[in-house]
Amino acid sequence: MLQCPNLEQENELYGDGHELVAGIDEAGRGALAGPVVAGAVILPHPADLPWLALVRDSKALNARQREALFDLISSEALAVGIGIVASEVIDSMNILRATKLAMMQAVEKLPRQPTFLLIDRVTLPQCAIAQKGITRGDSSCLSIACASIIAKVARDHLMEDFDRVHPGYGFARHKGYGTRSHLSCMRKLGPSPIHRVYFAPVRDLIAGRGSGTLASGHCEPFAFCHPEGVSVKSGRPKNLSRSKRHRGRRDGSSGSR
Repeated sequence: MLQCPNLEQENELYGDGHELVAGIDEAGRGALAGPVVAGAVILPHPADLPWLALVRDSKALNARQREALFDLISSEALAVGIGIVASEVIDSMNILRATKLAMMQAVEKLPRQPTFLLIDRVTLPQCAIAQKGITRGDSSCLSIACASIIAKVARDHLMEDFDRVHPGYGFARHKGYGTRSHLSCMRKLGPSPIHRVYFAPVRDLIAGRGSGTLASGHCEPFAFCHPEGVSVKSGRPKNLSRSKRHRGRRDGSSGSR
């Protein structure tokens, strides 16, 4: 039976006197191209939101479900923050450090600073806020599951935009992960400016081509693939790191992809 995330961890922390508890998760850690994106979400307490019963780890939801929950979380959470670390930064520091950097950025972008962090799998030693890393936290902890949805949808939108700037790779379909079609396109076109050069499949391809250069005829990486903000599809807020909007307010986008 599929495990449903719950508020057990959050409720225990609030019972211990913590004022604001944030869940944190990432998306894109295993991709061959594009940024790693982290989400941070502070849910209200008590969390009397009927749609929370629909929340699962983002990987257990389809695209339409993620989009609908993305809108609800963005409008009804107490605070949402997003951190983005671009592929060239990932290459410079390795993916684990880049993931933690994106998580730190997501926390820093929260308009209300939490007193405790619940994080999927890892911890952030460089962060002074009390915290706990939870194995499979996106499947068991509701605020982490919400953060996983925010991170996944924000990153998917970025990769769909990258698909228009770097056509031919299929980024809108596979979102930069190492699918068979992605590897086939990369062999034909060479790596794009947003491929992670230090990841083995990309590195091996460059070595096999006898050149460390990126694919010719493609523009420079997106300016918005930058830790300072996130641009998502038309009709959505350009910076989701904000306080709670009026309850029930939606941004008017269709949620279709």
